[in-house]
Amino acid sequence: MKFGGCGLRKATLGLLAPALGAVFLLAGHAWAQDATPAADASSGTKISVELNKLEPQEASCRAYLVLDNQVDKSYDVLKLDLVLFQTDGIIGRRFALDLAPIKAKKRSVKLFDLDGVKCETIGSFLINDVMDCKSGGSDVEGCLERLDPSSRSKVQLSK
Repeated sequence: MKFGGCGLRKATLGLLAPALGAVFLLAGHAWAQDATPAADASSGTKISVELNKLEPQEASCRAYLVLDNQVDKSYDVLKLDLVLFQTDGIIGRRFALDLAPIKAKKRSVKLFDLDGVKCETIGSFLINDVMDCKSGGSDVEGCLERLDPSSRSKVQLSK
């Protein structure tokens, strides 16, 4: 029996090649399955939420939000956990804001009044979380990730 270098290496590579091919094939398949939901969540499934303007009222500040639902899904409920930061960076208020109903593939304007708040004291808004998100009466996962906040005013909206 000869255990010379070349013969043993060829035999070992001959046995390892199919096994390595199977490992790479399975790894590629697993990667593709993991990558698909992320791609679905980030490609064209956004709901733009733009803080368009703040308008002083007699005893409050009115905020105008422009929503652009770019998906084929309407929402019965889209309730945000929103935090208002004052101009000095201190949290001024935390509240729930329901933006629904939101129609599929539709741009719309929603407004809300912040009672007892002067517009000039607002520094920014933070979408802290999505408290509830439903479409067709069923819970929808990943709503926070779908939101794309922006602002046309000096007061920023972020998540």
